[in-house]
Amino acid sequence: MPHRRHASPEKEGAVVIAAGARLETMRRRVRLSRVAVWTVIAAGPVALAVAVTSTPTATVAAPDNRAVDAQSVTAVAADPAGYAQVFMAAWLRSSADDTATAQARLAQSMAPDVELPDPASDAQPDPVSVTAVRSAHTGTGAGTWLVTVAAQYADGNVRYFAVPVITDTAGSSLAVTAAPAVVTGPGRAEPPESPYSVPVPEGELSSTVGEFLAAYLTGAGEVDRYMAPGVRLSAVSPAPFSAVTVPQISAIEQAAAGDAVPSDGSRVRIQATATAQDATGRWPLAYELTLTARSGRWEVAALTPTTAQGGGDRS
Repeated sequence: MPHRRHASPEKEGAVVIAAGARLETMRRRVRLSRVAVWTVIAAGPVALAVAVTSTPTATVAAPDNRAVDAQSVTAVAADPAGYAQVFMAAWLRSSADDTATAQARLAQSMAPDVELPDPASDAQPDPVSVTAVRSAHTGTGAGTWLVTVAAQYADGNVRYFAVPVITDTAGSSLAVTAAPAVVTGPGRAEPPESPYSVPVPEGELSSTVGEFLAAYLTGAGEVDRYMAPGVRLSAVSPAPFSAVTVPQISAIEQAAAGDAVPSDGSRVRIQATATAQDATGRWPLAYELTLTARSGRWEVAALTPTTAQGGGDRS
């Protein structure tokens, strides 16, 4: 059996020192990585996304049960609603008698095979606004779309057009493939029944809401004095209105209709209908608020412009 040679104490010490140095280097890298991650998180979600995509060793894998449908993501990214809107704005402001105008050149560049309109000399003026209101796949291919565009005129009339658009999978190349078609506009959706069915009488709650909205929209008074602890909200600046009144408040919870402020921690959700005044007139507004009770007073815990369904708890 061959005799095993033992390393000298000096060599063994050098090995131990080298291993310790490598271990300390690894620890230092871990600490620096942690500091970098927390720094990126503090900088915001955009910086975090940049850090993840720019770090070669970072690997992000979605769980199998939350896999992203790549086809649906592509469809959203390639939605050509804006392209159709720009085309229609140029097309409606063009004339076949003058193809050298900027609008005519733009329309022809976006749809080379589409003829320009030929408006009469006494035709109605150009539309005031052109807005895409709906886009959908036509079913003839992954990159074929039909975009509904609304053109609003100064006399209040609205005309709807369906614009066929083709796009590549990335949405980087687009073209209008045929002349637009005049179509009927979308139907009116029936709003859901409001959850705010409890009338709120004059009292502590209505006073708090009225004073808070006045401070929020006119700059008269401090907004912070109406906020619950830990909730921060700045008044609209510059103040858009000179006066605000709140003629109606409705709530979801019955506790909002009581004469007395309930026990601490009680929470109610209300919808306030406000009337704001400025130099140009009066403006009806609506807000949803969540208020909490504390020390015999109501405090604002959340504010949002009113939504279609309402009842959301947002803070």
